[in-house]
Order: sequence, then C-alpha cells, then structure tokens
Amino acid sequence: MNRPILASIHTEAFRHNLNRVRELAPESKIWSVIKARSYGHGLEAALRGLESTDGFALLDIQDARWLRDRGWKGRILLLEGLFHQNELAFAQELACDLVVHCENQIQWLEDFHSKGAKPFNVFLKMNSGMNRLGLNPELYKLAFHRLHALGCHMHHMTHFANADQVDQSPTVGAQLECFNGMIADIAAPTSLANSAAILWHRNALGDWVRPGIMLYGASPTGSYQDIEHAHLQAVMHLHSEIIDIQELRKGDRVGYGGRYEAPEAMRIGVVACGYADGYPRQAKDGTPVWVDGGASDGSGLICPLVGRVSMDMMTIDLRNAPQAHIGSRVELWGAQVPVDDVAQMSGTIGYELLCAVAPRVAVEIK
Repeated sequence: MNRPILASIHTEAFRHNLNRVRELAPESKIWSVIKARSYGHGLEAALRGLESTDGFALLDIQDARWLRDRGWKGRILLLEGLFHQNELAFAQELACDLVVHCENQIQWLEDFHSKGAKPFNVFLKMNSGMNRLGLNPELYKLAFHRLHALGCHMHHMTHFANADQVDQSPTVGAQLECFNGMIADIAAPTSLANSAAILWHRNALGDWVRPGIMLYGASPTGSYQDIEHAHLQAVMHLHSEIIDIQELRKGDRVGYGGRYEAPEAMRIGVVACGYADGYPRQAKDGTPVWVDGGASDGSGLICPLVGRVSMDMMTIDLRNAPQAHIGSRVELWGAQVPVDDVAQMSGTIGYELLCAVAPRVAVEIK
C-alpha cells in the first residue's frame, strides 16, 4: 500500500468560493487566478471547479495550451505578459489576453503588428505605487495610445501593495487616486482587485476582479480570523494517519534534538507526514492537528504537534484523544484546521504551504 498521506481537492469548494466572489463583486467579471499549478491544487481540479469563471489568469503559456487542449474556450490572461518576443504568435494562436507592463513588450507588439498580425486584448499595467511591475504613471498615457493605435482592445490595470491591510489602508486609497487620475480621460475597462481588495476594499474592484487565494479558501492576510466572515471553504484537505504510538514517561524527549519534553506520562502519535511532503519543518510545538475521535458523526479533536518535524514523520500529543489508535485518520489542514493556522505557527503564510505540497503526495480530486 502507498503511504497514507493524501491531498483531497474538493471541486465543490471551488464552486462555492467562486460564487462568494460573485456575491462580493456582482458588477465585475472574474479572472480566476490559477498560477503556480493553481496554488498547488492542480490545473485539472481548477478547471473542473472553476469552469463557470469568466476567464483564467496564469503565468505560463504552456498552461494556456493545457487549458485549450482540454476544451476551455473562454478567455485566458497571461498575468506577466510574454517573456520573449517569439512567443507572440503562440499567444495569438491560443487567443490569450496579454498584460503589458514594460517598454520592451510594447515594442514587441508594434513589431508584430507591422507584420500584419491581428491585435490582442491588452491589459496595460500601471505602477501606481507597488513598484514591482507596471509602467510609471507619466509614461502610461503614451503607452496606452501607442497600443490603441495598433488596434489592440485596451484595458487599464494596476495591483495594490497593501490591500491585505484590513483597516482600509490609506496606501490603497493613494494608489487608487493615482490610477483614476491617469485614466480619467481614457475610457477602457479596468482591472484592479485581487482577493484582498474584493474582501475589504470594494470601492476598488474594477470591471474585472482577479481573485487568487480566496478561491482556495485561505486568507490574503495569513490570518484565518480575517476571512471567517467571508464563509469561504478550504479546497485542499491534507490527510494522513497515525502509524505508531509511543508511551512516554515524564521527562522523556521527542524527536531530533529532543525539542519537546513530556511533562507527564503521555501517548505520542507518529503521523506519516514530514517536510519532504511539504509540511513545514519550522512548525512550532502546539501547531494544531485534527485527529479522528472515532465517533459515528465523524467528529474529532485537535491534538498539538510536539517535537521537530522530520523528513517523513511528525509527532502529536494524544492526551486530548484517548481513543486514537494506529490507523486513526488525521487532518494536517483543511476543513478542521485552517491552513493559515498551520502557517502562522510556522512563520509563513498559507499560500506557501499550499504551493509547497510535494509531488510524492497522492492527490484525489473530488
């Protein structure tokens, strides 16, 4: 038999979360962001669960090819545009929309157009204050008109640096003011809001929203408490089993380095999951793990991590779950344990954990 660790991907949760986006941004169309293998969930599951989206947004043009080969006829947005000029013909063959964020990309399109190519749908990106990708505001209007002159179907776009500040960050207002000021006399559809803006800055949505992490049921801030009100559902449930139980005496130590010392006689459950599966090695003692309590209703109990996570195993305190036994099912994150709670105990964010699940972990699409 295979090791019992399994990542279950729930397509109904995808559908639920997409519907929540529609409820929060009812006047906007939706680019569902599926970069990084759909945040570690896999393109196949995303295509199944998010098939009612208005379009998919991604980075790798080969992922666009994958979608087309599987029958997706809707829009596809390349979020960073093209990385090489020789990809333009391929992007046109796949009917991709392009983000354009720099002078080189504009020149590529001008050269491509001079050879008689059809114009693209373009989302011209403005650097309104994040200082990552995008044209500086003083260059933006000229760039817009150059691309419009090629016949490109134009859209305005920017990205917020601090929309994940739930207290209505003034930085969002400053970026929005910059953006709106530059496009005031250039009519075109807009795209502004990522997951954080959809949740907390709905005065800054635009005609196209770009939800990413909220589609997967995790928090843009890294704190699950911040999204409880949004009633999102975890799409990935990472499960495993207890494969051994150790009986400890007071003072016994657990795992590499003996980080955890038993305060009393206790049982320790050994779980088939380690950092080679993508679980964070830096997880602290007390990180929550859900253990099936054996009840007919499927209820379980939270048992804290104790000791250092090793390559293939981790250890949990079973004092809260006296009925736990070898073979008891555990959830590392999912419906019972928010991935953001594990991430907070590990000094990172849920995004990283979802994206880092290792290829050796079996995946089941439900």
